[in-house]
Amino acid sequence: MSLLTYPVNFIATPDGQLNVLQLSDLHIDELSQAAKPTADWSSLNCCQSFEKLLEQALNEPIRCDLIIVTGDLVSKICPDIYNYIFEVLKKTKLPFACIAGNHDVTAEEGCHLPFHQRTFLPKPADERLLSRHVIESEHWQLLLIDSAVPGKVAGKVTSSDIDWLSHQLTTCNKPALIALHHHVTPMNSDWIDEHIADNADKFWQKLHQFDNLRVIVSGHTHQEHVKHQNGVTVYTTPSTCYQFKPLEDDFTFDDNARPGYRWLQLGNNGQVASWVKRMDT
Repeated sequence: MSLLTYPVNFIATPDGQLNVLQLSDLHIDELSQAAKPTADWSSLNCCQSFEKLLEQALNEPIRCDLIIVTGDLVSKICPDIYNYIFEVLKKTKLPFACIAGNHDVTAEEGCHLPFHQRTFLPKPADERLLSRHVIESEHWQLLLIDSAVPGKVAGKVTSSDIDWLSHQLTTCNKPALIALHHHVTPMNSDWIDEHIADNADKFWQKLHQFDNLRVIVSGHTHQEHVKHQNGVTVYTTPSTCYQFKPLEDDFTFDDNARPGYRWLQLGNNGQVASWVKRMDT
């Protein structure tokens, strides 16, 4: 298989370990990389921040076997922006996979208005954004689902998605990772938790029986969070652009938190190591 084949279905590594780079919530709304180089991360736009973080991650002393982008690739739905993102990822010559977030299927009108006065219009997802997609390695299965609901900020794990996940976990006993955009465990932040994936309770009721489900990764919350639930480690990951302040009941940016990304080391023994890196200052 060519490394440039999209989407990837199987990844072989020399040691059986799978090193995954998770990027999330790029929120690119314009293609502008022309700003002068600066050491001040806060002066970068979302497009520049995405490229800078990707370069930083791939220059780290760790082999990257797969890049997963967990939604909200754009803030403004535009084919040219998706083309740009996919070209940047292709240039890495690494396997990658992208799933949709709410901004990828929703046009938000009236951004200058208070949130409750804005209009949210459903839009079709870019055809390259994956849903119910399986990536296997020798020792792992990665299950990608689409939690985005066109015209909505909140997401949903549908009953058919849960059935699909149950089937995959039943028919393949490899340790499993699930990737989606919306969070499936509360963040203890009222405004963020209004947009938790609907059906999360049913999701957990159905999937807690599978001992081979080890990890769930998501974006959407623009912050780092780790929780252990029903034997599963659940991670949310910072945005490659702006961040939200944890444990706030009202919408609040975290001006002191730098953009970031997550590494996941999926061991050949079924064990997982994961950590977040922030943009270098």
